Amino acid sequence: MGSVNVNRNVTDIFYRYKMPRLQAKVEGKGNGIKTVIVNMAEVARAIGRPATYPTKYFGCELGAQTQFDYKNERFIVNGSHDATKLQDLLDGFIRKFVLCPECDNPETDLTVSAKNQTISQSCKACGFHGLLKVNHKVNTFILKNPPTVNPAAQGSSLTEGKRSKRGKKNGENGVDGEKGASNSGGESDGGSGNQASQTEAEIKAAIPVKNGDDDDDDANWSVDVSKEAIRARLQDLTDGAKGMTISDDYDKTEKERIDIFYELVKKKRDAGELDSVAVHKELMIEAERLDIVHKATLVLAELLFSDNITLEVRKNRNLLLRFTHNNPKAQRYLIGGLEQIIALHSSKLMPKVAGIFKLFYDSDILEEKAILEWSQKVSKKYVSKDVATEIHEKVKPFIQWLKEAEEEESSEEEENDSDVEIEYNDRARIEPLKAAAVATAAKKIVDDDDEGEEIDIDDI
Repeated sequence: MGSVNVNRNVTDIFYRYKMPRLQAKVEGKGNGIKTVIVNMAEVARAIGRPATYPTKYFGCELGAQTQFDYKNERFIVNGSHDATKLQDLLDGFIRKFVLCPECDNPETDLTVSAKNQTISQSCKACGFHGLLKVNHKVNTFILKNPPTVNPAAQGSSLTEGKRSKRGKKNGENGVDGEKGASNSGGESDGGSGNQASQTEAEIKAAIPVKNGDDDDDDANWSVDVSKEAIRARLQDLTDGAKGMTISDDYDKTEKERIDIFYELVKKKRDAGELDSVAVHKELMIEAERLDIVHKATLVLAELLFSDNITLEVRKNRNLLLRFTHNNPKAQRYLIGGLEQIIALHSSKLMPKVAGIFKLFYDSDILEEKAILEWSQKVSKKYVSKDVATEIHEKVKPFIQWLKEAEEEESSEEEENDSDVEIEYNDRARIEPLKAAAVATAAKKIVDDDDEGEEIDIDDI
């Protein structure tokens, strides 16, 4: 079993951070086939993370169930997967959850804040400390299973976890209650966390009995989880922390997340708040939280534009720039949204297509590269092929103008470069030209003297 660099982008053979190469073993057949990662515990120790984290990451990326057997150090992913594929997925996990974002060093630690529901990352090498800049389904699992919690203490194997659950069930029915209470639950499916469930009797025993003589401070020990209280606590967070908070919305489908963003933008538009920079920031943070930053421009196009698009572009330019600036994907989705708006108001907007695209270009909302790439192929992704073809035909004059302007710029640059070269060469030849001129003049004087009287050198 060989070893590889923790950061496999580093090819230095003397790189000090090494880890064992993943070993995978496929067991079972049919619907019961599964892949056992034989040395996951060793790999996890090498990268400084609990073995459950990368295993759960594999399950999320492959869309498969995972199982953890802490006692026997067996970490299982359902389905048949080869070691090479898992090794590549492990590189993605290391890049997102292990390497320092500042120095790419793997000497990092994760810290979970249960109160704020955030994950922080600190680097021992460069001293970096900040919120984890990754929004992944594994984040929810990490929040439920912090690195400081020993999962083996909550059920050391799959079978023991199942036995403990059965024991607690029997304890509730009055059969072997002591045994059921003594065995704490484990985790068998790997997806719902490894927190041991408590019986109703244990919960009641854990809650202190409230007496009338208790002080108010002792009585109000619980956390207010009402919507108003949660909203107030979120307002105390910084904008960056808001974007990193984990919620159940991330587990929803992309369409559901887009619908959530749609309702928020619609609410702000109807309230007339889209001119506020603070609202622009809020919309961007929400799009980042829902992981739909690129496709958010589709929603904006639908809600912001109508047949009076020329005025609406100028009005909402700052909001659109916040999403499209240096974001080619968002620009491509915005063009798709424009196609839909043009198709919806074709009688009025179809003759103005070239002018509309030029307005977006002049406003820096759409860049030249994105427009030219879109013009190369007619797509029926957003509108019918006939409508898409007509839009491409109408926009051809503007596309041609863009190409000619690009050619003129390139030719001017070439001319400028050639002028510089000629000027440089002329300067380099100044001295030889002067010397040649002096020599020619001297030669002419000598010739003139030869034609006249002879000159005695001694007289000179």
